[in-house]
Amino acid sequence: MAAGNSSLVTEFILSGLTDRPGLQLPLFFLFLGFYMVTVVGNLGMITLIGLNSHLHIPMYFFLFNLSFIDLSFSTTVIPKMLMSFVSKKNTISYAGCMTQFFFFCFFVVSESFILSAMAYDRYVAICNPLAYAATVSPRVCLLLASGVYVMGFAGAMAHTACMARLTFCANNLVDHYMCDILPLLELSCTSTHVNVLVVYVVVGIDIGVPTLTIFISYALILSSILHIRSTQGRSKAFSTCSSHIMAVSLFFGSGAFMYLKPSSLLPLSQGKVSSLFYTIVVPMLNPLIYSLRNKDVKVALKKTLSKKT
Repeated sequence: MAAGNSSLVTEFILSGLTDRPGLQLPLFFLFLGFYMVTVVGNLGMITLIGLNSHLHIPMYFFLFNLSFIDLSFSTTVIPKMLMSFVSKKNTISYAGCMTQFFFFCFFVVSESFILSAMAYDRYVAICNPLAYAATVSPRVCLLLASGVYVMGFAGAMAHTACMARLTFCANNLVDHYMCDILPLLELSCTSTHVNVLVVYVVVGIDIGVPTLTIFISYALILSSILHIRSTQGRSKAFSTCSSHIMAVSLFFGSGAFMYLKPSSLLPLSQGKVSSLFYTIVVPMLNPLIYSLRNKDVKVALKKTLSKKT
C-alpha cells in the first residue's frame, strides 16, 4: 500500500523512551505531571497577562506569545509520547507523523525568534529608554510577532516539504518518542542529501539569526549597564534581563547539545533522552522563571486571586 506521496509506509511506530516494562508506568505519571505543570503555568501566564491591564506592555506581549508557543509546543509532543508508556505498539499514521513534524518545527523556530524579539525589547528598554514607547510601539510589536510566526511557518514548510519527498520502505520504526528530523532521515530508503542541505541552510537562518540578534542585543546591553554609575541602577538593569537570559540559555543550550554534537559522541538513542530538555523541560520552566523572578506577575496574580475570593 502506498501513501499519497509515493511512500510505501502508511504508518510509523514510535519506540518511545524505553522498552523496559518496569519504567513505563512511573515515566507515564512523571511526564503527565510535567505536562500538567506546563499547561497550568503557561495558561496561567496567558490568563494573567490578558486580564491585567498594567501588563499590556511590549515585554508582556512577547511573554504572552512565548507562553502560547510553549503550551502549543508541549501539546504537539507530550500527549503522543504518553501513549508510548501505556500502549504495546505506539503507532502514528504517515499523515499524523508529518503533521506532528510540521508543528514541531513551527514551534521550535517560532520560539527561537520570539526569544530574539524579547532580547530586542530589553535592548531598547535599557539602552534607549526615552525612545522606548515610540521604538517598541504596538504596531512594531505586532509586526515582530507576525515575523516570528511567518519565519516559523516558512521553516516548518521547508523541512516538511523536503521530508515529504522522501520514500520510506520496509523499516518504519522511529527510534524516538516523536517524529523528529534525524530519526526520520535514518529510515529513508532514498537519498537524503537535499534534506541535509536544507537542514543546514534553514537551521543556519532560523537559529543563527536569532542567536546573533540575542548576542548583539546583550553585548550592547552589557556595555550600557557598565556605564551606569550607581550600583542600584546596574542591579535593576540586570534584574530586568535575568529571566530572559535564563530562558535563552535553557532553550539554545539544550538544542545545541542535541544537534551540534557529533553523532559518534551522542548516539541517536541517547540524543532522544537529551532532547527531552528542550521539548518538555524548557516549556515547563519558562513560566516558573518569569513568574518567580517578576514582581509585576506576582502583583497581577494577587489581584486576580483577590477578585475571585
